[in-house]
Amino acid sequence: MASVGDFRNGMAFKHNGDIWIVNEFQHVKPGKGHAFIRTKLRQLKTGKVVEFTFRQHDNIEEVRLQNKEMQFLYAAGDEICLMDNSTYDQLNVPKSLFGEQSKFLKEGNQVNVLFLEGTIVEATLPMFIELEVSEAEPGVKGDTVSNLQKSARLETGADLQVPLFIKVGDVLKIDTRTGRYIERVSR
Repeated sequence: MASVGDFRNGMAFKHNGDIWIVNEFQHVKPGKGHAFIRTKLRQLKTGKVVEFTFRQHDNIEEVRLQNKEMQFLYAAGDEICLMDNSTYDQLNVPKSLFGEQSKFLKEGNQVNVLFLEGTIVEATLPMFIELEVSEAEPGVKGDTVSNLQKSARLETGADLQVPLFIKVGDVLKIDTRTGRYIERVSR
């Protein structure tokens, strides 16, 4: 058992039968009454973020999560094959584990995988990823300053809204959390 006074960002613990990860916490000592801890917690299973307040003397059951970096090899139907970078073991996981990020998976990508007692509970791509544009309508000279956007298809098959000056062959930096275009990358 651990005390809520031991909270730190990224810490995982069991509470009300679910596993939660601490996103933010703040110790509060009001003028009157007992101290408490205000937190923002992310439920590991659903990804839902909630605010919760703990009393200073509450105890929690800390959970040890193991974080591994793995390489995406290929997708086969509803499964994704990952390889452990240190042991070269291959592991098939459901595509749903990646959620919306699965449309940005490209062979050779590094992914972060969280294990709980040997079972994968979460898999995410890096925050930013670079992908090449495979299809886009041609841009018109002078469209580089406007805020207008057009649809473009990336090498992974994902469709994305991009500025009008983007053309086929451009490499784009994409935010995998929101699925939005960040900038054009020169190689």
